[in-house]
Amino acid sequence: MRIGTVRRGRAQEAEPGVSGTARLDRRTKNLTKRLRPGDIAVIDHVDIDRVSADSLVACKVAAVVNAAPSISGRYPNLGPEILINAGIPLLDEVGKDVFGKLKEGVRVRLDGNQLIDEDGTVVAEGTPHDTETVAAAMTEAKAGLSVQLEAFAANTMEYMKRERALLLDGVGVPDVTTAIEGRHALVVVRGYDYKEDLHALRPYIRDYRPVLIGVDGGADALIEAGYQPDMIIGDMDSVSDDVLRCGAEVVVHAYADGRAPGLARVQDLGVDAITFPAAATSEDIAMLLADEKGAKLIVAVGTHATLVEFLDKGRGGMASTFLTRLRLGGKLVDAKGVSRLYRSRISTAALVVLVLAAFIAIGSALAVSAAGRVYLDLLLDQWNSFVFWLENLLS
Repeated sequence: MRIGTVRRGRAQEAEPGVSGTARLDRRTKNLTKRLRPGDIAVIDHVDIDRVSADSLVACKVAAVVNAAPSISGRYPNLGPEILINAGIPLLDEVGKDVFGKLKEGVRVRLDGNQLIDEDGTVVAEGTPHDTETVAAAMTEAKAGLSVQLEAFAANTMEYMKRERALLLDGVGVPDVTTAIEGRHALVVVRGYDYKEDLHALRPYIRDYRPVLIGVDGGADALIEAGYQPDMIIGDMDSVSDDVLRCGAEVVVHAYADGRAPGLARVQDLGVDAITFPAAATSEDIAMLLADEKGAKLIVAVGTHATLVEFLDKGRGGMASTFLTRLRLGGKLVDAKGVSRLYRSRISTAALVVLVLAAFIAIGSALAVSAAGRVYLDLLLDQWNSFVFWLENLLS
């Protein structure tokens, strides 16, 4: 089902005259690394997910042009609504030819359903989205959720057959030098609400000093939050070079057949690494490793927890996440939403007023009591003595 085609002609035009520098990449994750505020992001992303949309919003792009359908109808993905609510125009289904017609770094303008280059040439046409078109597409997409649920269940069973030795007995988990036995492990993925939850977990991290495991870009997230990761696990496609050199133990996620494309990059940086071959996602092998090495409790930040989030990741491999959570059971604590659960309801202004009121009450009590007046007289005498000493010093 191609929802964008069904909606064509029904969508209202995006805000005309939106212009900026074109930045192109078929992988949204790679593009966000070089986007600047005011750029127009040109992507090829079927079913824009929430993490990608949040990254584009954080980059403060002027607009997003998608060669593919942003909502294909497979399931109600979360990304397009996030972009529209952030006031970012979204031009949909312009076709893959845009990557051949448009060059990186040129000035372009988004005008209605057209993308126009600096020479005034129309390089692409598509369907502009707004709140109404996205809402309509999401309603239609919910009809495809049952099909995706069946596919998800089938993928889960297939993964269980392939990786039952890893899931049940920990076969294939590599030996690591990081001491995990008997400790808490904090697994950080740069996913949903990771910044807020990391901030809310500061008292926990200070008190329990868990093993800090960054999954790819999650290692950067730990550094940004002021922590030193003990271990970095992943395929190494979104962690920065500086963080890879920070001294943490590096575990490269390899394919089930042993191939590890990310290993060469790590070795080129002069960093030692070991590999972990598995068909699971990187966040799953991080949890499985922590569990197999004796972690007492595993706290997950930014990972996927709900069915829509599994589907929003956009790949069948998310079945491994479901089974990993079953495998870990009560040892796994999801930090998602901690920031909302423990958010203070007392504002800073209210706290200031409360403190001032307390000082006023104390001062009033001292003023009306005999002992308080004696204490205030002593303070006043001390103050006068200090002023007299200061005047003599300066004269």
